[in-house]
Amino acid sequence: MSFKVSKRWFLRLLPVVLIFICYYCSQFYFESYGGSRKSPQPTVSRCDSYRSQRKWKSLNFNMSRKTELFLNLKDFFWREHLSTQALPYGIKGSELLLLKTLAVIPSYTMPAYIESSLNCRTCAVIGNSFSIKNTSLGEIINKYDVVIRLNDAPVRGFEEDVGNKTTLRLFYPESASFNPGIHNDPDTLLVLVPFKQEDLRWLKGILYDEKRVQKGFWKPPPQIWLGRTSQIRVLDPYFLRLTASKLLEIPLQPSKHQKPVHPTTGILAVFMALNYCDVIHLAGFGYPETRDQKQPIHYYGQDTMKSMKNSYHDLNQEAEVLKRLENQGDILYLHPHS
Repeated sequence: MSFKVSKRWFLRLLPVVLIFICYYCSQFYFESYGGSRKSPQPTVSRCDSYRSQRKWKSLNFNMSRKTELFLNLKDFFWREHLSTQALPYGIKGSELLLLKTLAVIPSYTMPAYIESSLNCRTCAVIGNSFSIKNTSLGEIINKYDVVIRLNDAPVRGFEEDVGNKTTLRLFYPESASFNPGIHNDPDTLLVLVPFKQEDLRWLKGILYDEKRVQKGFWKPPPQIWLGRTSQIRVLDPYFLRLTASKLLEIPLQPSKHQKPVHPTTGILAVFMALNYCDVIHLAGFGYPETRDQKQPIHYYGQDTMKSMKNSYHDLNQEAEVLKRLENQGDILYLHPHS
């Protein structure tokens, strides 16, 4: 065979060879970083597996699962044992504010189609991390019974990666979107996570159309908020308290010389899901190496690790806890992650 003929055949076969090389390289990448070529699906069989392995008991929290997520005016304020801690871990000193706030919220429950008609709850907790960018997970995320999102993370314009279904959105005043209807479904529950009394005063001011609180926030919250009253819920501080004490094992009352540390909204959402859901899958979690201060941290916007420098969160501790939960099979990731 002449050199020219050999060269011609080589050039014809080269694209095929390159395709095989790329394929095997991609398999190595997914296996190395804990992902899989096919994302896990929210199936009933996974619920059966969760129950048969008694996943909740394997967490060793020495506590019962709590599936009532929100504060309820009807039965909360007349308990025999009143809260002994102030916000964010209890309601001591905030009872009157909560009484007035909850009095105008018409419901304290989950939607009926989730609460009563599902024998198995599959949940996707969608973080705001840059790691979800270019994953094309949108269609898969939309298949879960419950999709939990955080703060003001946008959906519109990012549907291919993050989906467009939202069941619960956790937020606090500084992370509230002026018009929740833009990036949420009409029936999305808007769940306030009260970290301080000012958060409750802000919501009360919105609900009663009173003068808005402006002091006491690290970032100005919306003075006009278009969230629908029927969709508002207030998260029971029980979940933040147990996220801190049981999951992260951080002191609830640090000494005078210790910097206060609180859970992020993301790890709080994971703990909520462990209580409420049968299958918990995660996407969009994780931060870049802290030494890379210029690395973007969200799939949207321009914030970098530099913006987290003075935060009241222990990101390394949270990453270790998520890794432990993953290794135990209590949570699964929908994409490769570090």
